[in-house]
Amino acid sequence: MRTKEQYIQGLSRMKRNIYYDGELIDRTDERQMDCLNTIGTTFDEAARPENQDLCTAISHLTGERINRFTHIHQNTEDLHKKQDMTRMLCQRVGGCIQRCMGIDAANAIYNVSFEADKVNNGATQYHENFKKWLSRFQTEDLVGCCAQTDVKGDRMLRPADQPDPDAYVHIKERLSDGIVVSGCKVHISEASVADEVLVVPTRALREQDKDYAVAFAIPGDWEGLKQVVTIHNYRPRETFRRGFMPGSTDSYMIFEDCFVPWERVFLAGEQQHGGTCALLFALFHRHSYSGCKPAIGDVVVGAAALAAEVNNVQRASHVREMLAELIMTTELGYAAGYTASDLGKPEVYMPGVGFIPYGPGSYIPNSIYCNVGRCLSGEAVWREAEILCNISGGAPATFPHERDFTNPDIKDLLLKYTTRSPNISAEDQAQLWRYMGDVLCSASGGIHNVGGYHGGGSPVMEQIAITTQYDIEARKKLIRYIAGMSGGDREALSK
Repeated sequence: MRTKEQYIQGLSRMKRNIYYDGELIDRTDERQMDCLNTIGTTFDEAARPENQDLCTAISHLTGERINRFTHIHQNTEDLHKKQDMTRMLCQRVGGCIQRCMGIDAANAIYNVSFEADKVNNGATQYHENFKKWLSRFQTEDLVGCCAQTDVKGDRMLRPADQPDPDAYVHIKERLSDGIVVSGCKVHISEASVADEVLVVPTRALREQDKDYAVAFAIPGDWEGLKQVVTIHNYRPRETFRRGFMPGSTDSYMIFEDCFVPWERVFLAGEQQHGGTCALLFALFHRHSYSGCKPAIGDVVVGAAALAAEVNNVQRASHVREMLAELIMTTELGYAAGYTASDLGKPEVYMPGVGFIPYGPGSYIPNSIYCNVGRCLSGEAVWREAEILCNISGGAPATFPHERDFTNPDIKDLLLKYTTRSPNISAEDQAQLWRYMGDVLCSASGGIHNVGGYHGGGSPVMEQIAITTQYDIEARKKLIRYIAGMSGGDREALSK
């Protein structure tokens, strides 16, 4: 396994294809270092002996110990550990750990490539291609991102009906040695600091959409790929530094007649599996949220409780009620994810059919509970911000700048007049309000809330998955029986 330093050195050797604010930049540009330090935590923590069981696993392909972020889930215990690892790491950095995209895409493609080969009766080698790629991914401890979301053009039109075919990434040409793809993927987290890009479809597809059923992996600096990145950093501190300064990035990924050799192609036209690939990545990613969102809930609870203490209102009944609400949302999200892990099987839900065996035997979390947990916690981000704002008051919005607290003419006066609780030092109170300003009032704080709401699929997508996959008819039969209605005989309840 690699170290954080080796990871950053590897990025430094990649060619420039990343644009930021009009500049062509290196991956190790200083403005990306907060993000690199965040992802670097996944290497640092995996190297700690006490984290070996949680942050590493034994590869089912090579038998070697690997970083869990490159692992294919072999049982329910792997699903549990991925969730708990994600929660622990997100606590360490105070937010998104950034590396879950690669593991979630890898687990989706591992299953889909297998099933696509079955349909093709041996005419394709998608699964073998993917296993070869995966062996290198694991052995070299690479960071992967997942490029799923397309620009989509006219939202009322399917891919093949778009006036511009590039509205969705698609196969433009099939060659003897590979495919040529064109289009753009957007909102792609950590793409600017990833070794490899895993591309998957974004939606269910029809026969006429088959050119959009494409999955492949390429290095982040591949010929024909350009990235336009947004970098999400908090205001830098000069004197009163945070304990950890997190960062994140998102990219528009533009594929311009990008050639992909067959050995890196894992799906190319099998539209029935293209839709399944889209759903499976979303499912695995929503399962990751059942680790990261509870961790962010832990951070919010701690911030709200400390803000209440600084304001000396911690005993107020309305504060207790708000803290209880935060805790309930946090732990219900975790419980749903834990149940999704525990009910995981080598099965996938097919609308109108139910759960069926899928893939070569790796474990897939339960869809209902993944979506329930993600929807509950995703919808809560604005309410959590409201609670933090309520308890904090106006201090985060108008708190004096850092240098004012180093100016000898006013620093002592500022510490005097920003002190509220006699039980916490003035310096610590100031640090808390600086932190709360980051969370509530900065551009990055707002971006994180939007990401927490939409990442992994907007709540409406989880609601669709829940209502189409949950057995509502069985519940209607239950009420028919209890109420004494026709068609409600007891025997029907078990059918």
